[in-house]
Amino acid sequence: MDVLILVSANGERIRGPVIASAPEASDQGIKPESAKSPNERPRHVKAKFPRGARLLRHADFERVYKMGRRHFSSSMTVFYWPRPSAPRAKAVADGLRIGFTVGRALGGAADRNRMKRRLREAVRLSRPLAGASADLVINPKKVVLALDFQALLNEVRRAFVVIEQKLAAGKS
Repeated sequence: MDVLILVSANGERIRGPVIASAPEASDQGIKPESAKSPNERPRHVKAKFPRGARLLRHADFERVYKMGRRHFSSSMTVFYWPRPSAPRAKAVADGLRIGFTVGRALGGAADRNRMKRRLREAVRLSRPLAGASADLVINPKKVVLALDFQALLNEVRRAFVVIEQKLAAGKS
C-alpha cells in the first residue's frame, strides 16, 4: 500500500494512505509538477494582448471606420488608420492597436465569440511587434468559422504585411 505524506502550512507532516491514483500518469511518464523544467510555462496561463495593443473605445473604432482605409481578403475586411505622431497629454503606445467587430448577421453569440477567439489567437501569433503606428479593426466574414486555422493565420499575416507596406508607402 502506498503512503502519502503532506506538509501543512505550519510545517506539520500529515501521513495517510493513497486512496486514488492516476495509473495513466505513471504509465506515460508524466512528471509531477515539481519535476517540470523552470522554463515551461504553465498551461493555465494565457498569453494576452497588452492593454495598449487593443482598441477599446467606441470613438477609436469610429475614427478607423470614418477616416481609415480598407484591405479586403477572402475571409475578412481590415480597416486601418495611421495614427499621427503628434504628442498628446495621454501618450498612446507605438505599433498596431487592434480591435474586432463581429455583427449579429454572422450568427448567434456562440458563433460570433468563436470567430473573435480564432481571430484574436491568429493576431496574437502573427502581430508584428515593431512597425507603423496604426489602428486596425478586423471584420470577419462567416467563412472564418469553417476555415482551417493555418489558412486563417496565413491570411492575417498577409493582411499585416500588405497594410504595413501601404502605410510605409503613404509616409514617403
